[in-house]
Order: sequence, then C-alpha cells, then structure tokens
Amino acid sequence: MASVTSLSDSVQQHLASALSATLPEAAGADPLLRRSDRADFQANGILALAKKAKANPRELATQVVAQVVTGDVIEDVEVSGPGFLNITIADRAITENLAARYADESGRLGVPTAAHPGTTVIDYAQPNVAKEMHVGHLRSAVIGDAVVQLLEFTGENVVRRHHIGDWGTQFGMLIQYLDEHPHELDHKAGAVSGEEAMSNLNRLYKAARKHFDSDEEFKTRARRRVVDLQAGEPKTLAMWQKFVDESKIYFYSVFEKLDMEIRDPDIVGESGYNDMLAETCRLLEESGVAVRSEGALCVFFEDIKGPDGNPVPLIVQKSDGGYGYAATDLSAIRDRVFSLKANSLLYVVDARQALHFRMVFETARRAGWLNEDVKAHQLAFGTVLGKDGKPFKTREGETVRLEDLLDEAVERATAVVREKAEKVGLTEQEITENGRYVGVGAVKYADLSTSAVRDYKFDLDQMVSLNGDTSVYLQYAYARIQSILRKAGEARPAAHPELELAPAERALGLHLDQFGETVLEVAASYEPHKLAAYLYQLATHLTTFYDQCPVLKAGTPEQMENRLFLVDLTARTLHQGMALLGIRTPEKL
Repeated sequence: MASVTSLSDSVQQHLASALSATLPEAAGADPLLRRSDRADFQANGILALAKKAKANPRELATQVVAQVVTGDVIEDVEVSGPGFLNITIADRAITENLAARYADESGRLGVPTAAHPGTTVIDYAQPNVAKEMHVGHLRSAVIGDAVVQLLEFTGENVVRRHHIGDWGTQFGMLIQYLDEHPHELDHKAGAVSGEEAMSNLNRLYKAARKHFDSDEEFKTRARRRVVDLQAGEPKTLAMWQKFVDESKIYFYSVFEKLDMEIRDPDIVGESGYNDMLAETCRLLEESGVAVRSEGALCVFFEDIKGPDGNPVPLIVQKSDGGYGYAATDLSAIRDRVFSLKANSLLYVVDARQALHFRMVFETARRAGWLNEDVKAHQLAFGTVLGKDGKPFKTREGETVRLEDLLDEAVERATAVVREKAEKVGLTEQEITENGRYVGVGAVKYADLSTSAVRDYKFDLDQMVSLNGDTSVYLQYAYARIQSILRKAGEARPAAHPELELAPAERALGLHLDQFGETVLEVAASYEPHKLAAYLYQLATHLTTFYDQCPVLKAGTPEQMENRLFLVDLTARTLHQGMALLGIRTPEKL
C-alpha cells in the first residue's frame, strides 16, 4: 500500500500554496509549522517573510489566511499575536487519515520509506574474545540494535558488523597453555551453555596467567606463540579459533537474553582485517598522509595537541613493526567503503574513544576513502551510572557482569508481573515469559529513552515501575488495549469520519498521525530517545483518552466502533514503535 501523507504535510502544502498566491517571491518558503497548545498547529514563518518583504506581519498573515483553502483538511485558520497562524484540523480529516493508516496491510501504518536509501554499515556490540561481557557492553548493543531496526524499517540497506576483540598479544599466553593442556576446551558431555563456556574460559585464563607470572620459560614460549599467531601458523590459528568458538557460545547466550539477533556472518573482528594492514600502511605512507617519526608510522594533526602542547599523532604502525588499533580501524573503513559499497559508516562506541575516531576519520578523509558521498559518524554514548551517580560497580568495586544485571532485571520484573497475574488470568508460563519481556524491555528502554551521549543512572526499582516514563508503562498501555478489544465481543473497530471527536480523541489522533514523521526523523538523526519520547507521549494521551472517553460504554454503537478503532491503531503503533526499539509488547499484563 502507498504511504499515507501526514496531516502536517497536508497543512504544509496548503500553507505553501496560500503563501505563494499571496507573495509570489515567497514560493518554496517554509511556513515553520509545529504542534501547538493554542491550536492543532501553529505556523510562525510569516514573521520572517514579512520582515524580508518589509510588510506588516499581521496584515500579511491576514492576506495569507484569505488564500487558505479550508474544508477538507483545515477546518479553521486564524491570525494570532504579531502574525502567527493558528490552524485547526477538521475532525473528518483526522479520522480519514488514521483510517488510511489502519488499512495498511503491510503493517507499516502508512509510514513511507526513505526517498533515497543507501547502504549503512553499523559497527556495534563489540565484546572481547575470552572475556566476560559487562555493563559497559550494554549500551553499544542496545543502541546499535535499535538503530539497525529503525534504518531497516525506513528502507536503508543495513550491513551489521560486530568488531569483536579477537586478536592481540594476550592470545599468546592462552594458546600456549591450551597447547600444553590440549583437552581444556573439550566438550566431553556434548553442547555447553553460555555460562559453562565462560566458566571454561575463565578457568583457563586464570591457570594460564598463573603460569605466565610464575614461570619464565612458559612466558618465553607464550611470547613466541604471539609471533606464530601473527604469522598465521596453522596449529596456532586452530587453537586460537577454539577460543573464538567458545567465546561465541557465551556471546550468543548473552545476546539471546537481551532478545537480540546476532548472526555469525556479521561478526568480523580485528582478525578479519589482518591481511589488509600492510597495504593500508603502504597507501598512507605513499600518499604522504602518514609519515615516519622515530620509526613509527604516524599521522599528525595541527588542532590535536597533548597536555604539553605538542601535536598528538595517530600511530598506525609502531616502531617495532606491530600494528595498533588505528591500522585495523582504517583497514575496516577501506573494506566497508570499497567492498561493501557503504555510503554511511556508523560506529556505536563509547564517548571516551571520541578522539581516536576523530583522528581515524580525518585520516581516512585525507586518504580519499571518506568524502562528501561517503561519511563516517561515531554514535558516541555515555556511561552507565549507579544510583550514587558514579560508574556502575559491584559492592566489591568490580564491573557488573551483563548477565547478572539482566537476570536481576528479569527477576524483579517477574515479581511485578506476578502481582497482577491472578487479576488478568496469566498462566505460570505467561508469567515467566512476560517477566522476561518486561525485565529486558525495562533495561533497554531506560537506556534508549536517554540521549545516547548522556550518562544515565541504572535504577532497577524505577525501571520496572508501572508509573512514569518506563517501558512497563508502555507495555501496560498496550496490554490494556488488548483487554478492551477482547471485552468488545462482537463489536469491531471501525472508522466513522462523520463523527465529531472529543478533545481527548483529537489529541490522541493527531499524535498517532505523527508516528511516520517521528520514525523518519529518528532514523535520519540516529536518536532513538526521540522515538521513546514519542511513545511515552502516546501512552500518556491514551491514559487521558481512557479517562475521558468511555469505549465499551460509548453513547452509540458508531461511537464505540470509532473508539475501538482509535485504541486498536494506538496498540498497533505502540507495538511497532516498541519493536523498533527492540522491546516486546505482551498481550496480557
């Protein structure tokens, strides 16, 4: 089905025509339309146009109003203040527009796809091999997954990349220990759980570290193993692969708890670019983008200086011939631009790495790999804080394990669900399932409802609350609508454009109509918190509507059908919006 033109776009077109008829030189000017608490919409653009035309703004506004076509979409327009236009939408237009969205069999609610979709490679959810995932991995995974869903929904071709830490000197110690204790990662009892896989890796790491710190000969053998790994010696690579495979069992179990899909082909870690590192360095040096300094290959920036006032370089290759993170990241850019044909490169990475990526992107621009047609952007995120406002730690001062955090969230949420279980008739299986959806949803929403660049406090008590701006509040709004629809019996949702709408119906309807615009704006700016804010406002409008407009006890059958239609469209919008944030909406709660 074709996309549905929003009411604001329709009003914009009406105003543009009226402006052009009144002031031909204003053709194409922006009327600066926005939602208003004084009317349905307010247009403020005439003030700037009047100043430019040296006209009285209120008189110009009055002339524009005389040219506005009313009746089909706009019911009334009046001049306010120094030249603002207050616009009221016709009830029929609201209902008909929502009916068109409701009739969209694709489930997209009439939301258009982007006019010119491209290819975006998004780098997110980057755990490290042989290491536990902690609360610091949460934001990259949750924000990245939401942005993927949003971009794909708008028609963008999205290539996911999980740049896992699977290379480096630390593997020499692990590989050498495994070589001397070859059965440490054997799965004698068949398949292992993620928890067992991490336990195996932890046990092996501790044993290897003990050997490394106490046995000089073992330390020497371990260091030789690093050379073998970098040279691609087959037996060493095979043992390295065992660590990667064991880690993936663990990664997948954590991502499954997060209700996220991670696909094997999308995992391209540091090792995936090894064969490109030497050529990347050669290209940078031959082009003059990088120069040798004290034996190292460096890129210098005039505007980036250290505390001593001297320029801070990006070191692409160390003086001993080893490659740093910059060489890998620059090789990844080459691969993503030239092999994957990306127009946009998006990195969901901790804000503390901003300087590194600023230098990497500038280097790639100087090399010609990034340009006006191919852009890179770091979607930087802040830190997860505890209730005390300090970085979230355990009581022992250690980083919180991501699995522990998710397990506790699900446990708390299940308790909340159980309190209402008898009232809504939930089975034990539904309590367990909903507890998981509510718990994981609460963690995701707390993250996504905060602007990514800001730090946020991790407060489980607040996250699983039925009150306030929480995922549970939105999930409960959805479940409440499903309850109403079940109780409606034979009555079915149906739009009745001839009916006059109550103020709460109008407010709900106008907000529903903004869903498409919101999604496109959020996808273009990579700001999922704005979608979370939209959904919270939608649930708030629903609460007001529910209090003021009886549905099942409406005055007439037509009014009941129309209100069932409004709440059903609200449920569909909540469901779709929450899905774009990676959050489930249970039918009963």
